Formats: sequence, structure tokens, C-alpha cells
Amino acid sequence: MSDVVYQVESNLSPEEFVDVLVRSTLGERRPIDDPDSIRKMLDNAPVIVTARIDGVLVGVSRALTDFSFCTYLSDLAVDEKHQRKGIGRELIRRTHAAAGTNTALILVAAPKARDYYPHIGLTRHDSCWVINRPSLPKE
Repeated sequence: MSDVVYQVESNLSPEEFVDVLVRSTLGERRPIDDPDSIRKMLDNAPVIVTARIDGVLVGVSRALTDFSFCTYLSDLAVDEKHQRKGIGRELIRRTHAAAGTNTALILVAAPKARDYYPHIGLTRHDSCWVINRPSLPKE
């Protein structure tokens, strides 16, 4: 298998983003049929880190941050064919580095990923409240 190439990408295309969301199953929980929302999600995220193999996008993290106090990792998607190879862990590490390791990294786990995060060293926090978007399933 070829090496994984990671990079901060400020111009990720909506089509590639949606494609990897679908291949990761995170597409079930994102507005993949709403191009305007997808474009805004990408345009307004100051940190987007990608993982590519032979130029093909196999993973992405998308984070919102103030670069000082907190970083919200809003999307972490790895193609199901490439999971359990350390790509997600490396995307998280590089996202946190790009946002500033002095920030607290915060995320809300999708139901299918709840067991993953403790496995890679994240600490569970029991104080999270959400007002869900009416058009998406509840987390």
C-alpha cells in the first residue's frame, strides 16, 4: 500500500468531501444532499486536514477553532476500507497541532464511533448539551 499523505487543505472540493463522508458512513449524519450547506461547512472551517493515498482522499478532519482556547473537531471521516490503520488518530493529531495544542480539542462522537475515541486516548466528558438541526438525526 502507498504511503498516506497528510496536509492542511484550505480548498477541499465539496465533491471530494461528500464522497469521503459517504465512504466513511458519516454521510448518514451530514447534509450531503445540500450543496450549499456543504460549501458553507468547508468555507467556514479554519482547519481542514486531509489524508490521501495516491492522490485519493481517504480521510478528512474539519475543525472550528479560535486558535487560543478551544478547537471543535466537527467532522472526522475515514473511508471504511482504510479504517483501523491509524489514519483517524493521525488526522486528530495534525488537526490539534494546526489549531494549537494549547487548545482543548472537543468533539461529539457519532454513535458508530463512540468506542473509537477512548481507544485512542480521548477522555469522555459528560456535560454536553445540544440543540439539534431539525433536518438531521439526533447525535
